[in-house]
Amino acid sequence: MSPSQFPEENDNAQVGSIILMDEQERSLECYIEHSLIVDEQEYVLLLPVDSPVEIFAWQGDGEEEEAILVEDDHIINQIFGTAQAVLAEQNLLLKNTAYALTVAGELPPVEESELFTLEIEDENADLEPEQLQLLTSFYFEDREYAIYTPLDPLLFFARTSKTGNHELLSPEEFRKVQPLLEEHLFNEVE
Repeated sequence: MSPSQFPEENDNAQVGSIILMDEQERSLECYIEHSLIVDEQEYVLLLPVDSPVEIFAWQGDGEEEEAILVEDDHIINQIFGTAQAVLAEQNLLLKNTAYALTVAGELPPVEESELFTLEIEDENADLEPEQLQLLTSFYFEDREYAIYTPLDPLLFFARTSKTGNHELLSPEEFRKVQPLLEEHLFNEVE
């Protein structure tokens, strides 16, 4: 890999936002937070314009109760209308966007009593617990669901193709470019 060249300024103000597309042709509008060029390839760090959300289903009773992340598209499609309706009561618009569900609108202020810490268990990675803020909960077919938004930003790393489209990096590609991005961000802070 040749030495990286970093743009002097972040062109976020000029670029505005870009659109990521997934295999189902869903879109996700993102701001370009940072960009860097390595071996004549542009890489961008992206932040979704709207706030990401995660839906959990509660299982069990009392102290044995646990939250299970809903990832199955079929279940999400079943509960989507109900989730959208309960979020609309808070002036939030739920969107089924690429790579993550998002909400448009102003999130409520963070309240300590509404926080949930998600312990991520992965033997291959040393991951920090994720802090989530409860937005609302609802019932669908006698099952309780809760909608949370992460307190930490959800970032995507993509490359710009020769046609100008942005493609998410595979985990292997990300590991290759991650040290350069961290170096760039560290140099910006200094």
